[in-house]
Amino acid sequence: QVQLVESGGGMVQPGGSLRLSCTASGSIFRLDTMGWYRQAPGKERELVAVVRDGGMRVYADAVKGRFTISRDNVKNTVSLQMNGLELEDTAVYYCNLERWSGGYNYWGQGTQVTVSS
Repeated sequence: QVQLVESGGGMVQPGGSLRLSCTASGSIFRLDTMGWYRQAPGKERELVAVVRDGGMRVYADAVKGRFTISRDNVKNTVSLQMNGLELEDTAVYYCNLERWSGGYNYWGQGTQVTVSS
């Protein structure tokens, strides 16, 4: 079993920054993919950024150049530095771990990010 606990959400003005952190506990493997998804009201959950096997980082086009994902395999954490936040970034952000074998997904409880002037 895996548990994911997020922190760092909040409210910020357009152009501001936030940092999200997620700590995983349980059986974590380096080959597991870890990252962040988000879901805005009335929309489907979408990938924001993930770190895959070997450290490859994948970003959604909407956040490239503004968000940076990092992972610590010793501490089992994954973080998302969000700069240049836009109104469209408002959503609940979920930490995700996808098993390297079988593709099973674990989710955190979600943390609200609100960008508002």
